[in-house]
Amino acid sequence: MAIADVAAPLGQGFHALAPGDLAAVVTALDMREAPASLKRLVPEAEVPLQLVRWKAADPAKYRLLYRRVGAKWLWWSRLALDDAALAAIIHDPQVEIYAVADRAGVEVGMLELDFRKPGEAEIAFFGLIPGATGKGFGKWLMRRALQKAWSHDGVGRVWVHTCTLDGPSALPFYMAQGFAPYARFVEVFPDPRGLGLLGDEAPQVPVLGVG
Repeated sequence: MAIADVAAPLGQGFHALAPGDLAAVVTALDMREAPASLKRLVPEAEVPLQLVRWKAADPAKYRLLYRRVGAKWLWWSRLALDDAALAAIIHDPQVEIYAVADRAGVEVGMLELDFRKPGEAEIAFFGLIPGATGKGFGKWLMRRALQKAWSHDGVGRVWVHTCTLDGPSALPFYMAQGFAPYARFVEVFPDPRGLGLLGDEAPQVPVLGVG
């Protein structure tokens, strides 16, 4: 029996992708009030990290950290922008860029908050480099992200999105931090490796129909 024959009775179907394209299911999540847990103090000595604000960050420096954090998960949208287009976003006064630095000053993660829509804060990019994951630092970083988002004047909603190209723990993590899913959709985009924006990163996602 063909796969299509199994899906048809359920009212489902398969949709062809152009050669070199990828598809991901995106889940958008939000929260409408600050979690009560933000009021509890967390001993900073237990977390050997700090947030360093990047104001008017150099586009090349930004791309380097963006790629170090996100290449494994095929982050690519900012790599496709030229310097002027990227600077227009990351130099906007309503966009806050933070590097996550360890005690030696080495950058091991990033946080980007977007306040350009009145009343809302988007956690646009959030992550740690592969060597810094699995140590509980994600909870610390999310706590800091929410503190900064909710302390911004007029914010009544904080939102974030994740997709099936992210790690399998991403969606449960966001929900555990107080976010609730409100929408899902399918995103189709060209494989950034085929565009030359990334190399052989993300081996868990096969390269199909490229070249």
